[in-house]
Amino acid sequence: MNSSKQRFPAWIRRAWPSGPAHEEVRSLLGGLNLHTVCQSAHCPNQGECWARRTATFLIMGNVCTRHCAFCGVHSGAPLPVDPDEPEKVAEAVARLGVRHTVITSVTRDDLPDGGAAHFARVIRAIRTRTPEVTLEVLTPDFGADPEALALVAEAAPEIYSHNIETVRRLHPALRDARYRYGTSLETLRVARRLMPGAVVKSGFMLGCGETEAEALETLADLRAAGCDAVAVGQYLRPRTENAPVAEFAPPECFDRLRAAALDLGFAFAVAGPFVRSSYHSEDALRARPSGRA
Repeated sequence: MNSSKQRFPAWIRRAWPSGPAHEEVRSLLGGLNLHTVCQSAHCPNQGECWARRTATFLIMGNVCTRHCAFCGVHSGAPLPVDPDEPEKVAEAVARLGVRHTVITSVTRDDLPDGGAAHFARVIRAIRTRTPEVTLEVLTPDFGADPEALALVAEAAPEIYSHNIETVRRLHPALRDARYRYGTSLETLRVARRLMPGAVVKSGFMLGCGETEAEALETLADLRAAGCDAVAVGQYLRPRTENAPVAEFAPPECFDRLRAAALDLGFAFAVAGPFVRSSYHSEDALRARPSGRA
């Protein structure tokens, strides 16, 4: 894959988040003691999304039981799950006045179902408070356990997402050993079977040392697993202790991969240096084939 020789290419630029709308969202989330992946994972789109009064809620705390080399979320022993969190998230969604929101989580291997039932409780709380809001859930792999995934499926999110994160060859180096490339694909296959009416989505990063051919192979693997939608972005090192960026993929590489994804049959594909899995999530609803609920 071609890369720029610049340390920070011209296309890797984002304004520092600021402004009244950003401060309003930050104050609201802080007042309800809620976490967002925008903050915990140092997302470069925080300013843009918060200005649009959207946020990706990070449930079950901000400490992960797994340690992936690329991730900005801290790992360790998490606190017990807040039983009031579903109502707090529902309150925040109502106050933000959004039509669509994304719910994700840290990985919770300490919970028997990996937190699947808590995902379902959050979905149902939002549905009760704001039934018009559409939802994407971005979950851990749950070990591809059909029973855990069924708990989420029964709550009927419009979009079910689980990220493959990187190509097969780099998976062992970048992901916690408990994550497996094949398990992630199986999670998506099970989700497709259990949620025939939902959009099934995944995402991965460029700039970790993969080749373009490997990225194309990952797209094919995701499509074969039943994904309708895919997001491809640039890896940006969140902290010095995380894996370094191997390269900055140029914009034309993202353009080629997006075109390839559409050729493979993805109904929705977004690719670019600042694309993250939940970026403009509501646009993925167009991936829902006609006839789905």
